[in-house]
Amino acid sequence: MDKVRWGIIGCGNVTEVKSGPALQKAEGSELVAVMRRNGALAEDYAKRHGVAAWYDDAEALVNDPDVNAIYVATPPGFHREYALLAARAGKPVYVEKPMARNHAECLEMIAACEEAKVPLFVAYYRRGLPKFVEIKRLIDSGIIGEVRFVQTTFLQTMREDDGQEQPWRIRPELSGGGLFVDLASHTLDVLDYLLGPIGEVKGFARNQSGQHQVEDIVTTSYAFESGVMGTGIWSFNAFKRSDVTEITGSFGKISFSTFSDDIRMELANGQIEEYAIPYPAHVQQPLIQSVVDELRGIGKSPSTGRTAARTNRVMDELLRDFYFPQQS
Repeated sequence: MDKVRWGIIGCGNVTEVKSGPALQKAEGSELVAVMRRNGALAEDYAKRHGVAAWYDDAEALVNDPDVNAIYVATPPGFHREYALLAARAGKPVYVEKPMARNHAECLEMIAACEEAKVPLFVAYYRRGLPKFVEIKRLIDSGIIGEVRFVQTTFLQTMREDDGQEQPWRIRPELSGGGLFVDLASHTLDVLDYLLGPIGEVKGFARNQSGQHQVEDIVTTSYAFESGVMGTGIWSFNAFKRSDVTEITGSFGKISFSTFSDDIRMELANGQIEEYAIPYPAHVQQPLIQSVVDELRGIGKSPSTGRTAARTNRVMDELLRDFYFPQQS
């Protein structure tokens, strides 16, 4: 296609800065329509962002002849439904992360898009950010030697419960789990990008605080298909915040935060380098540009339905004994 003309289903907070403006600023891309079930909010978004058309019905947006690609920016509980709607209309689809509530839904989405011969992309935008592209370059260069193991520690303090309706991120029927699904998916996908697919996974998920009916701590040990080993802990009931992933090789290690811009490299010869690669103003723009380029036949995107589904499979394994103990 000469130009990608996007329609957004679910123009909520994630689309205000992270992605919506990026759809407009990417070369060969234009945002032409938005949809939200609350029509007044859809109209408001369209006016503020200079979008020509707005809808309160997803099917109407998908069938708009001026729209030739769909961005699904709803909570994960609706991703499958709208991806299948886009596939039936023969339109490429870009879905927010995590790809769906579980791996089974991911496979349905992949099958529908492949049958309809339409591309399926997922908004794991760190695969396009200069910071993580640089980390991958360093690993692939061999500067830290052969990668041996990975360690992730992610801690958050317990969020205050204000008595209001629980946000979708801690409602499994909408998100697929708790904050682990929303936040750990970023790190797990980054590791897939940097080191390849994770194979065998073992772990535990528990609720220690009793505040919500979702997991608030997850621990894991896993093995990449390449033979690299890994461990991780994600706690949302800790005394402080921490976000550190270390990739250790035979000559050194690289440490980074998933959610900030820092990189630290320590080598066996004593050399230490610490620096930051700032995020762009619209963090999804580099990945969106890769999606647009692929749709226009001039490039490839690093984040597809198949790569994203692997992250859902890993999370399913880690959460199975918590949500479906009879199947464990």
